[in-house]
Amino acid sequence: MDAGDAFASRILPGGPVSREAEAIENHHRRRSQITAEAYAEGVLSGDRALLGRAITLVESGAAAHQRLAEEVLERLLPHTGKAIRVGITGAPGVGKSTFIEALGGRLLGAGHRVAVLAVDPSSVLTGGSILGDKTRMEALGRDPRCFIRPSPSGGTLGGVARKTRETLLVCEAAGYDVVLVETVGVGQSEVAVRSMVDFFLLLLLPGAGDELQGIKKGIIEIADALVVNKADGENRARAEVARQEVARALHYLAPARPDWRPPVQTCSALTGEGVGEVWDVVKAFRLRAIASGVLEDERRRQSLGWLRRMVEDHLLARFHGHPAVQAILPVIEAEVARGAMAPTAALAALVRAFEGGDKEEAG
Repeated sequence: MDAGDAFASRILPGGPVSREAEAIENHHRRRSQITAEAYAEGVLSGDRALLGRAITLVESGAAAHQRLAEEVLERLLPHTGKAIRVGITGAPGVGKSTFIEALGGRLLGAGHRVAVLAVDPSSVLTGGSILGDKTRMEALGRDPRCFIRPSPSGGTLGGVARKTRETLLVCEAAGYDVVLVETVGVGQSEVAVRSMVDFFLLLLLPGAGDELQGIKKGIIEIADALVVNKADGENRARAEVARQEVARALHYLAPARPDWRPPVQTCSALTGEGVGEVWDVVKAFRLRAIASGVLEDERRRQSLGWLRRMVEDHLLARFHGHPAVQAILPVIEAEVARGAMAPTAALAALVRAFEGGDKEEAG
């Protein structure tokens, strides 16, 4: 065979390249042909590969994937709701990942199965997850009883991935009885985390008296416990001073729950000292919330809030995706920007375009 024939055999049907391309195409076709029933059965059986793929399906923005994900979630929903859901937040550098690894190790030792949803900052270049948390939680990542899922925040409110709540439910259905949600950082929008967990933990650094000045009041008010981390070595005394300062500051704030006064503690995620005591607080809170009916009521409110936010997101996406709105929006925004049109008039024009387009489609 000469060089020309060799080249032709690689590009013509039946050649090595075409067979390789066909194999790749068949592989993707098989992946896309997984049924909702197969996804659900795989998750419920503890198949980690299918669990990961089910979460990828849930996170997908493709319309076909979303429809399939809805069916998968509907099948999984009866198997959810039994896990302890804990949100963990704090300023960058406070040691959230180190704390989660220390806490997760204790929980695994106590017989729990732990899922960690680490909401990663999205890459400014690709928009994808940087995936730093999986590399920082090395011990947990190697344990088969723990499932770590880094997800790109995508710039969403509070750094919470758009599908974090659905991912949480999938992990519960897979048998993980503790779900830890780590958020990107601290900001007013971290209330989004609070709306999907049972217990909200705020980590602070030694010297938190100064740090409190940079933390929005709303974050402190919704925390169920505050923990000064890195209370080891030379920082031990500073951590205790910070704990006292934070405890005094809390006296001037109304607690988020009438029957719960958030405790302020210290710990060292590095040495593990105090981490077990933090979990004792979570357990005490959960027992009280179950006994009083607060947990059930709170989850009911969270589900309704979730529905309302999805309705808002759907309507907003439909509005911005409407051809009539897209056609006039740049002109109207330019008019508003140069002061030639009032925002109220601009809104009325956009709504007329949207509703008029809908009527034309219906007709």
